[in-house]
Amino acid sequence: MSKTNSWETDLLALLFNNTAASLIGNAGGLQPSSVAGSLYVSLHTADPGEAGTQTTSESAYTSYARIAVARTSGGWTVSGNQVQNTAAITFPACTAGSSTVTHFGVGTDLSGAGKLLYKGALTPSISVSSGITPQIPLNGLTVTED
Repeated sequence: MSKTNSWETDLLALLFNNTAASLIGNAGGLQPSSVAGSLYVSLHTADPGEAGTQTTSESAYTSYARIAVARTSGGWTVSGNQVQNTAAITFPACTAGSSTVTHFGVGTDLSGAGKLLYKGALTPSISVSSGITPQIPLNGLTVTED
């Protein structure tokens, strides 16, 4: 069994743009949150896996922090069964330590384990060391709903 194209788009729009999914439940459909809030993008040094949380293999260079991206069309572009970031996602500059980040995560919490909603490989990976400011460029993060 698989989701239809229409439902894949509706699900992504609900999660990333806080847009109602029509024709589910009452006349208004599956409703968005009263406050859109943000999703939090994280960097990982390995694939967090299907059972991972936001902290699984999360980068830990000095000054690292997750980045909030608004659950709106200003933060994410939903098209068909894909969503992409509408602007570059810039992480804090590394002030000490180093790591190679190979994956991204999109989750629910600014810090702590949180719920990891989506994850994927970064192409290319990012080598982080002192003075480097990691960035995922515009449309550089793609989530696909299958």
